[in-house]
Amino acid sequence: MTDDWCGWREAAETALYGDGGFYRRPEGPAGHFRTSVHASPLFASAVARLLVGTARELGTDSVDLVDVGAGRGELLTGVLTALRAGSAGPGLVVRAHAVELAPRPAGLDPAIGWSAELPQGTKGLLFANEWLDNVPTDIAEADADGVARYVLVRADGEERLGDPVTGADAEWLARWWPLTGPGARAEIGRPRDEAWTRAVASMAEGVAVAVDYAHVRGARPPFGTLTGFRAGREVRPVPDGSCDLTSHVALDACAEAAAGNGAVAELLDQRTALKELGVSGERPPLARASTDPAGYVRALAAAGEAAELTARGGLGDFGWLRQRTAPGPRPVPPPV
Repeated sequence: MTDDWCGWREAAETALYGDGGFYRRPEGPAGHFRTSVHASPLFASAVARLLVGTARELGTDSVDLVDVGAGRGELLTGVLTALRAGSAGPGLVVRAHAVELAPRPAGLDPAIGWSAELPQGTKGLLFANEWLDNVPTDIAEADADGVARYVLVRADGEERLGDPVTGADAEWLARWWPLTGPGARAEIGRPRDEAWTRAVASMAEGVAVAVDYAHVRGARPPFGTLTGFRAGREVRPVPDGSCDLTSHVALDACAEAAAGNGAVAELLDQRTALKELGVSGERPPLARASTDPAGYVRALAAAGEAAELTARGGLGDFGWLRQRTAPGPRPVPPPV
């Protein structure tokens, strides 16, 4: 980065994914923040059950599992471990694909493929956990006259207003996040809509899931959500490669964009989604402590982990966008 002024999208792209960028560091995301994947193996087991259910719906014993924004392969490793422990049933063949810009980690299970590009024509489950929040976006702010302008930023995090927002970005704001008055801010989510649409369109058939902190039209935060994270702490967002840069996702806009490809969308929260997949924070009956002490302790620990994954005000508030795709050609937006 230099001291030149540029839009937040360009600045974040360089800071996160450029040479020496935050997401190319050897420690990976797990060195700085804790996701559902890192919180408990119950999350990977739930994804394994979702994959098995998807295979049954498709009537096949051979499926793809694509993890978009795979970090260092933690989710795929956990899912394959759960499947090998018996979650899949006999005969299910799983082709695991990690999609990640960082180099393949040493020692990763050789059964996991690794690429910076989405595999095409997959049949099964595509899962994107906390990926879209790291797809960089430009930021708009209404000036004193209420005109939406791009927010420009330097490498030190200082900001100023730039040109008025026009074209496709202005159309997106008008449709999905109208600015309500001077000082109001919004993350322009069009790049995320396009990224998600490409991900869904990469599948021949199956289910695509995006999991992220999210908001919907009518309940957008008035000043946006851009923030930074470093070593487990929330910090000022500075696009110099020293911290993660993340903002919540307009999943309703992503859903509508991909629905143009014939994908049926469903929005729900993580509490509901995980409960459907057998993850519950309910404590085991106390009577079990006397009849099966070791089992009671294990069940109690699992209940604690499940409670964290489904907690209000925490991981349970994540939004899940599930889109079922059907066979047939679908248009794909060009890379931007």
